[in-house]
Amino acid sequence: MSRDWLADGRSSMAADRILDAAAREFVEKGVPATGMGDIARAAGCSRATLYRYFENRRALHVAFIHRAARQIGRRIAETTRQGAEPGDRVVEAMLTALREVRADPTLVAWFRAGEAGIAIEIAHSSEVIGVLGAAIVGDAGADETQARRLGAWLVRVTVSLLAVPGRDEDDERAMLEQFVVPLLKSFSVTH
Repeated sequence: MSRDWLADGRSSMAADRILDAAAREFVEKGVPATGMGDIARAAGCSRATLYRYFENRRALHVAFIHRAARQIGRRIAETTRQGAEPGDRVVEAMLTALREVRADPTLVAWFRAGEAGIAIEIAHSSEVIGVLGAAIVGDAGADETQARRLGAWLVRVTVSLLAVPGRDEDDERAMLEQFVVPLLKSFSVTH
């Protein structure tokens, strides 16, 4: 192990380095099978150093998902047309999130058969996931509490499609347009 692992003194860079190593291990071994020792070895640090940044495996998982959610949220904001109808914008945002996750092997690892439970648990409890949901909802005319709750629900729908996908993107788009958009309208969010 290198003595200069943290020579630059930048803790956020060190945490990112650990999360990058975790990503490689998740792809190789699967999320549930990857231990903290595996991640420490892959990051080139000691377990003690790893635990300075992440108190346990759950904390590391949450940090990993939060980082990914922030990145996907930025991409959704960049790619979702602001002038589009709100229902269309929500569908496009959800499909963008699906594409982003599916294009990244480090994120696909969270949704392999039998392994989606950790991602679903984090999606259920994570505040950052709520923020990602708010990015999906965008400026939908709802009050902040309603928008956050709706956003969190839309993320759960998205996670469901990752765990149990449709036949293809057209099938998923049709499901979202048939079931999600009318529900949004019934809550007066798309008006």
